[in-house]
Amino acid sequence: MTTAEHPPALAPLRHARERFLTGRPLPAGVPDDVVAAWRRARFFGVRPDLDGPVREPAHPVDSPLLEAARPVLARIAPALDAGRSALVLTDERLRVLWSTGSAPGDDTCSDLSERAVGHNSAALALRTRRRAEVHGPEHFLDVWQDVSAVSVPLLSPDAEQVLGTVTVASGLCAGCRPHPGAALAEAAAAAVEAELRARTRSAERELLDAYERAARGRERAVVALDGRSRLISEAAARLASPQVLEALERGARAWGRGTGESYEASLPEDAGCSAEIIPVRHEGRAVGLVAVLAPRSVEPGPPSLPRPESELVGNSVPWRHAVARATALARTAGPLLVVGERGTGKTTLALELLDGTPLLVVDAAESPEPRLKDDERGEMGAAPAEGWGTAGDRPLLLRHAERLAQSDVAALNSLLDERPDARMVVTYTPGTSPGPCLQRLLDTLAARSVTLPALRERPEDIRELLPALAPGPAPGSPPLTWSLDALRALERHPWPGNVTELAHLVRALARQRRICGPVRRSELPDPVREGPAGRNLSPMEVAERAAILEALRRHGGNKARAAAALGIARATLYRKLREYQGRDAAIRGGAL
Repeated sequence: MTTAEHPPALAPLRHARERFLTGRPLPAGVPDDVVAAWRRARFFGVRPDLDGPVREPAHPVDSPLLEAARPVLARIAPALDAGRSALVLTDERLRVLWSTGSAPGDDTCSDLSERAVGHNSAALALRTRRRAEVHGPEHFLDVWQDVSAVSVPLLSPDAEQVLGTVTVASGLCAGCRPHPGAALAEAAAAAVEAELRARTRSAERELLDAYERAARGRERAVVALDGRSRLISEAAARLASPQVLEALERGARAWGRGTGESYEASLPEDAGCSAEIIPVRHEGRAVGLVAVLAPRSVEPGPPSLPRPESELVGNSVPWRHAVARATALARTAGPLLVVGERGTGKTTLALELLDGTPLLVVDAAESPEPRLKDDERGEMGAAPAEGWGTAGDRPLLLRHAERLAQSDVAALNSLLDERPDARMVVTYTPGTSPGPCLQRLLDTLAARSVTLPALRERPEDIRELLPALAPGPAPGSPPLTWSLDALRALERHPWPGNVTELAHLVRALARQRRICGPVRRSELPDPVREGPAGRNLSPMEVAERAAILEALRRHGGNKARAAAALGIARATLYRKLREYQGRDAAIRGGAL
């Protein structure tokens, strides 16, 4: 039972909250999501009476969200019943940026995160990415027991990120859903998002004008970048290699985050061109840069080994969606959690996201208590638990978080409490149930996580992966090719080891073959050649199936609502249902 559709009776809920706070057993019928929220607050150490001052968060000096939202909310504020309601704006970390009006307890603190004040509508809206309401005793704090609040998330112009929330808080209005201020909160959020889109278009127009001035037609090699998209003239497309464009892209993202007045391009040594950088500003903020390229001679040198990017190959929808989300998250400050089965390319993606920056790499799989490599210990001076917080600006790549010792998990939790915007990428392979300390870490990183699809979920990418995974042919030898029958067998195989397993197979074939022509099906290993037999679901698939069934049950079989509750696209839910159809009779029938 949850509060998603029907508000609970508040008198029994007040009684249940009192029993919870005094450690007595809860009565039957208390909504599961409310109990879970109370337990999180207790785990975070929130006191219901807020004994002692709440730490004031350090608000960003330059907040583009506040700059865009303040004039919009000031125009909407007169529609508020200012004597009995409050209008509140928070950022993506739930720090209060702006507020007006008055409601019980609205001046209690300026941090609405669950770690600071427990369950509230702003935290719920941020987590679910949709409108959320919390009434009276659903809150954990005493001061909000007579408060009803509705919050609406603010999405970025590309809808990839939640930038903050708009909340309308008022006196208790039990039993009336939607909240009387829901329409005002929705209107305020829509108006702020419209202003953000308008400002984004203005910044794009400024960058386009700078590009056109530099290009002077089509004869100059000019690239314009803003960290999200590129404009490339025909001459630049002929002159610039992909490595040059990637280097300029990284520079554009760094320039967009910084406040400096100059920018230095760091192109590869074999770039074959130089770049004159023209930073572009709009309303005092960096919005991108224009690079004017010119050819230059390159001294021949020893050939360099190609960078292993094969695991990033793929054009399937699940793979492109995962990589796009990871790239969008990496452009903003904060940690990133990359989840996936073994061999799906988590580390390769992480290295690509952190390309061009000196890294601090910790692999928890190397020992039960991982230690840094010698060159890293020279700077850090000790074990991860002692050094993670003192690495300066070097981003951290933490591999195999599921293998971390508990002391190191605790150290990482402490670091994220102190520096929630720390730059790090954590890879995690689900398996056994995580302990409470590791679960807390996963919950902290959940809002900035991406799950990589297994290779069996994107078989259409196998044909692109094969040439990327194959070693280069010997001089005078043709590259490895595949018969249609062999390709079909590869695409039907479940690949429990994912891309890593496919890479081992391809390299073994290339090394051992003594015949010419395409690889035939008869040359493949027996399990691949014979095709997949009916298999049991993996532990991850069992858990995923259970979550889907529970979401469908809670929402009466409504797939759109179930997908929203699970945080996945509706198309993804339909695809997963098709995959499980026939394997388990439990997901057949009219509810699906």
